[in-house]
Amino acid sequence: MIIEEVRKIVKIDRLIGILSVLLQEEKVTAPELAEKFEVSRRTINRDIEDLCKAGIPISTLQGVGGGIRIMDGYRMDRTILTSRDMQMIMAGLRSLDSVSGSRYYGQLMEKIKAGSSEYVNGSESILIDLSSWYKDALAPKIEAIQNAIEERKVICFNYYAPKGDSSREIEPYFLIFKWSSWYVWGYCRLREDFRMFKLNRMDKIIQTQMDVAKREVAMPDLSTERIFPGEIKLKAVFDASMKWHLIEEFGSDSFQIQDDGTLLFEHEYTDQEELIAWMLSCRDKVTVLEPKSVREELFHITSQIIKKYSISK
Repeated sequence: MIIEEVRKIVKIDRLIGILSVLLQEEKVTAPELAEKFEVSRRTINRDIEDLCKAGIPISTLQGVGGGIRIMDGYRMDRTILTSRDMQMIMAGLRSLDSVSGSRYYGQLMEKIKAGSSEYVNGSESILIDLSSWYKDALAPKIEAIQNAIEERKVICFNYYAPKGDSSREIEPYFLIFKWSSWYVWGYCRLREDFRMFKLNRMDKIIQTQMDVAKREVAMPDLSTERIFPGEIKLKAVFDASMKWHLIEEFGSDSFQIQDDGTLLFEHEYTDQEELIAWMLSCRDKVTVLEPKSVREELFHITSQIIKKYSISK
């Protein structure tokens, strides 16, 4: 029984694979399919018959110049690709075009619309814009990194981080949009390990003539815990007027309302510099309880600010 179920699964996978080939190729022969899927020609012939029974209009032509192909004019059934599916595809393409720096995705979107008018209605219910205040600077960076990834070339750039400035050479593998920012994931030749770099902190990106090394590259683990491991345990009390801010950044379950109406907030941070900057941006609407090091740093900074802006009598 188990062997029979496995055979069915293998066959279904092969049928999907054959259909995928036929959708991409104008024509293919049975021997080519047999070699690709490592089965006999007889098995391929039976698979083609099964696809025909499933409603896929496949034609076969014997002799020189013959082969297997999907009949002209065939369109996918609505149960395969619905209007809602197309709306999601369009929204995705439009969002990429908002940061690409070119009209590539917009032109691709028009091609899809032209061939799929019956699946796309006039109303646009989802609009996604991934651009930012730094759109003019980000677009050429994204394009440069995309080209390097496609051509498998090393890129070099200047990098500016809280720990200092540095010059880096990396083998780029993935462009990532997460945490409301753009990043590139690659192998850093300086650190001899995989690293993620924020595009807004990169400058003077140059594609070199050095080829990317042959190495095993896994999909990056983009979990917040992996990239930003919690090290600083913040405990603070916010004024009630800051409720909207905490909900916007961390959700409605991120704080506890105390008897006096203030909001008790506890969270883990990995970067003290960013934490300090955030606390200062909240002005007098927050009181840090823990850790002691953050309290001391805030006291030192505010003391310096008072000294700088004190009005001499």
